[in-house]
Amino acid sequence: MENEIVKTSQIRIDVSLDKENNPVQMQWDADDSDIEGKQEAKSMILAIWDGFHQNAMRIDLWTQKMNVEEMNIFMFQTYSTLADTFERATNNKEVADEMRNFAHQLGHKLDIFGDDHKH
Repeated sequence: MENEIVKTSQIRIDVSLDKENNPVQMQWDADDSDIEGKQEAKSMILAIWDGFHQNAMRIDLWTQKMNVEEMNIFMFQTYSTLADTFERATNNKEVADEMRNFAHQLGHKLDIFGDDHKH
C-alpha cells in the first residue's frame, strides 16, 4: 500500500481566555517534540489548507504579553521561514528568493537588524 499510515502524532495547543475571549495564556506540546512537557507561547499562526474547498483557513492568536517588538520579530521570522517552506514544497527557488527578499526588506522596515547588519 503506497500511503499506508504507520504512525499518528498529535500537536496540542491550550488557549486560556479572559472573559472577553482574548488569549491570556497559550501552551503547546507535541508527541514528537524534543522538549518534554507543555511550552509557553505568546503568539501563534496556524494555517490549514482545505483541499476540497481550495481555501486556506487560519488562526492567528497572541496574548496580551506579546509586545510590538516581539511581534515584529515573529512576523519577520514567519515570512523568512515561509520562503523555505515554499521552496521545499515547490522547488521554485526563484519565487522563494523573492519571498526572502521581501522578508529582508520587512526586517529593515521593522528595524529587526542591529546596527552592524550588512545588506
